[in-house]
Amino acid sequence: MGWVKTREELDRYYSFRVREFVGAQMLGVMFETRMDIVREVLPPPLEPAEQPAGLIFIASYPATNLGPGYREAALFLQCTYRGEPGTYCLSMPIDSEPVRMHNGRDIYGFPKKMADIHIERQGRHAVGWVERFGIRFVEIRAELTDSLPALPPMGPTFLFKALPAADLTPGFDGPVFLVRQQTEVRMKSLDIGGAEVLLQASEYDPWAEIELEKVLMAFYLVSDNTMQPGRVLAQVDPAGYLPYSFKSVDFFAG
Repeated sequence: MGWVKTREELDRYYSFRVREFVGAQMLGVMFETRMDIVREVLPPPLEPAEQPAGLIFIASYPATNLGPGYREAALFLQCTYRGEPGTYCLSMPIDSEPVRMHNGRDIYGFPKKMADIHIERQGRHAVGWVERFGIRFVEIRAELTDSLPALPPMGPTFLFKALPAADLTPGFDGPVFLVRQQTEVRMKSLDIGGAEVLLQASEYDPWAEIELEKVLMAFYLVSDNTMQPGRVLAQVDPAGYLPYSFKSVDFFAG
């Protein structure tokens, strides 16, 4: 029956140890922000990196080993955990719910929400945007003038997994986990240049609160990506994490 999976079905599902994204196309920017902003939004036990910086991308994945392709975007801030540099994912809009929402949010802890996402490139010009509730809260317009032969080193992403309390009291049913996840990126091409980034205020997607002091570089990356299995690093203080825990939902308090 479809409701209860057979041993063969379970074995086949769990045999997919990695998530493959073939021919990924990613438009993005690396930016500087302010240290006080990073300290405000970074949940403990993560700590700010030496420089307050981050990354925005808007991507199209034509094909995956989990089914048809889709689009997504993300906002990351650089951070460290026990001396290891990495990034913290503040937001990850996505335009296709089946499989991908469960894969990213439930398994790893990526803060995914459904959104309208657009990305296109014509010659040296590339544009991408994300909209929810009629608000285009991020838009990138890039002019690509050069290319790089290789990617810079890429660290892991640090994420949090937690299950809200069933009785609607403040807190969680069970522990809050800090998760480490690494994605292997096999570059096919990497074009770089400058960009204009427009962030529009949104009650539900407050990307504009991360003020971009300086856009360091725009990029357009074509690659084959492999999401490796994640690993739980630690249990974190539930009360301390609670104010940061609403990234994946549209907060409504009456």
